[in-house]
Amino acid sequence: MATDTRTFAAWLQDSAVAEATLTAPQRAVLEAAFRFLQPGGHDYFSRRLLSHFLLHAQTGLKVAQLARLLGFSRSAASAQQGLSAKAVVQVAHHRLVGPSHGKLLPRFAGPVAQFLGEHPQATRWDVLDFIRRTRGVSVSRMALHRFLKKYGLDQASRVVALPTPGPADAAPPAAGEQSADRCAGEAHSPAESVLVVGTAATPPTPALPRPPQDFFCPHPVCRRLPAAAPGPRLAGHRPGLLHR
Repeated sequence: MATDTRTFAAWLQDSAVAEATLTAPQRAVLEAAFRFLQPGGHDYFSRRLLSHFLLHAQTGLKVAQLARLLGFSRSAASAQQGLSAKAVVQVAHHRLVGPSHGKLLPRFAGPVAQFLGEHPQATRWDVLDFIRRTRGVSVSRMALHRFLKKYGLDQASRVVALPTPGPADAAPPAAGEQSADRCAGEAHSPAESVLVVGTAATPPTPALPRPPQDFFCPHPVCRRLPAAAPGPRLAGHRPGLLHR
């Protein structure tokens, strides 16, 4: 480990603690604390344990002075005054091993998934009660929500597979389709049967008789020209021109 090469006087000076104002007992305690920190190079765990000792040793030093000597903030040192030795060790251990999975361990995902599969209408409270009864763990609804979402067990991630309708569930065919199926079944095997839907044949529409010739209106030009008198026709002469 690294060793701090600062002297005791420099340590006090860097922490804004006047050496001349220290009493003999205070100086002795701080010298022992300084020697305690030397082998570890002022690591976090050594400073954490030493701060708990100095804050509860009734040395007469102010909390701000001890916080500056040990490299903690004033608020952190004040918060540590209300902690027990066991709590300090637990906090140091938590920092050493890092954050855990919490109360909801990954191995709980399988039983919870089985419970949700058997009880698809279960509410969050039902799941919390199941975890408490089977695993002996009580958690909040928010922790359960994050757990279900992490492992795809929340309502949005679950997909319900609908049953495929069988032959008995199919609608019965109509009368016309039954007769067509019966006819198709004679020519095909049951595995190759097809559904033939037939429609009634429509008789052809009979042709209407043609009306007489006087039913049609004459041509507009012929309506304006009078009829020509019978007689010999001249070459190049068209009937009706002589009567203009």
